[in-house]
Amino acid sequence: MVEINKTKPVIVVRNLKKSFGSFAAVDDISFEVDKGICFGILGPNGAGKTSTIRMIYGFSPITSGDIFVFGLDIKKHYRKIKACIGVCQQDNTLDPDLTVIQNFEVFARYFDLDKKTAIERASSLLRFFALEQRCKARVTELSGGMVRRLVIARALINQPELLILDEPTTGLDPQSRHQVWEKLENLKKQGITILLTTHYMDEAARLCDKLVIMDHGKILAQGSPQSLISEYTGENIIEIAEPEDELRAFSREKKARQEDLGHRLIIYAENGHELYREICGRFTHKSCILRSATLEDVFLKLTGRELRE
Repeated sequence: MVEINKTKPVIVVRNLKKSFGSFAAVDDISFEVDKGICFGILGPNGAGKTSTIRMIYGFSPITSGDIFVFGLDIKKHYRKIKACIGVCQQDNTLDPDLTVIQNFEVFARYFDLDKKTAIERASSLLRFFALEQRCKARVTELSGGMVRRLVIARALINQPELLILDEPTTGLDPQSRHQVWEKLENLKKQGITILLTTHYMDEAARLCDKLVIMDHGKILAQGSPQSLISEYTGENIIEIAEPEDELRAFSREKKARQEDLGHRLIIYAENGHELYREICGRFTHKSCILRSATLEDVFLKLTGRELRE
């Protein structure tokens, strides 16, 4: 087992690039992940999230740049690094022909764990993820939420210091998502560092201590969820449906940060209550909503609102 360096970040990424021919999937990005936090990588489809984490856990070769995990260079020590991390990929990689406990036993062999140790750890993990009653069931008998919890549990069989999760709750119903979130929060309390990619802004806002927002292979912003909201949108959002020209002119006079979408005007305000009351007082016949800004507002402001393939 690798000696974990307590004085350095768990992950250091410097000027990282990943190219497929002339296409730059990851284009000169840098960030650090401190021990014991949940760090998120957010972005639209094709932003470079999965390409980034695949390089971090040694699955995909680096085109250029550097990655250090536990202070070790991934290019030179990827086998040692992989022994100390857990990876939960987007796809279900469980063996459908095996039972739940058998999936643990087979996976444990990759880490040279004997059967007795594997079963002991698997039993503990199944209790933690509330799956102990299904240990003899086949994977095909489990619900979608159970499968995702099982994949995460299996990734912890080697007792990793770093857990990498690529969109862990995609396709789950709200109840299952919240169950997964609670387990991940408990893992973080135990000191495990989590690297997470997700399309769900509420998931990132709840779990992530720090995050980066990527698009077209580049980092657009990084920081805590709340600091990004404060920097890019302010505390409040005012939304006006079908704004008239007079209202647009009024908003410009107020020098408010805004996005004019044609059919809708979005105004970003640090404290929007007074401006909201003024708009409602002068333009009462128009639909006007005041709400708190969210991480999703930051995401859409930075990456755009058009549909992606």
